[in-house]
Amino acid sequence: MTMIAASGNLFSVITTGDTPPLALRTLLGLPPRGEAHLEYSAETETQRNIWATRLDRAVLCAEKPVLLVASGASCFAAAWWARLSPSDYVSRIAGALLFDPLERDDESELRARFASPPIALPFPSVVLGGRRTSGDAGQRTSALAEDWGSGLARFPGFARRTGIQWRLAQDVLTRATARIVERRMRVAEALGVVLPR
Repeated sequence: MTMIAASGNLFSVITTGDTPPLALRTLLGLPPRGEAHLEYSAETETQRNIWATRLDRAVLCAEKPVLLVASGASCFAAAWWARLSPSDYVSRIAGALLFDPLERDDESELRARFASPPIALPFPSVVLGGRRTSGDAGQRTSALAEDWGSGLARFPGFARRTGIQWRLAQDVLTRATARIVERRMRVAEALGVVLPR
């Protein structure tokens, strides 16, 4: 049973950037593309802003709480969007999986293009480091995860399942599911609905 299926199909999956490798998609039970897929293009400020507007629309149109899946440079874009978007948008995100954000060497350029307040993302997230997990690249990936308030899982070669990484990825979805339940409880309470115990 896949992780998303095990979570009761509670999520609308929105993907952006490159498709995560097949081994990792299979491991996490992710589709090749989400119910909404946003092509990532942010070479200019205009492209970046168009991408953000498309993400706003995809999130607002989602019928279920959103699992945001970003890959490569689009991880920086997703973090920028999460930190600067109104709470009405980001409150719809149940969690995020951020695959291999340092697949390219232009980290300083990406940080400049997606500059945002140094605060944790407002939803559970995990950075899944891939091809470059040792030495300086591994330290930079760890620093990114810390900057974003994300968990960190390393999948060298994206080839094998290890207990710690698997549990960390599951934990993101568990916390995301808990947020959905908590949100529904708040709505019920606001409407004066008494829920059975």
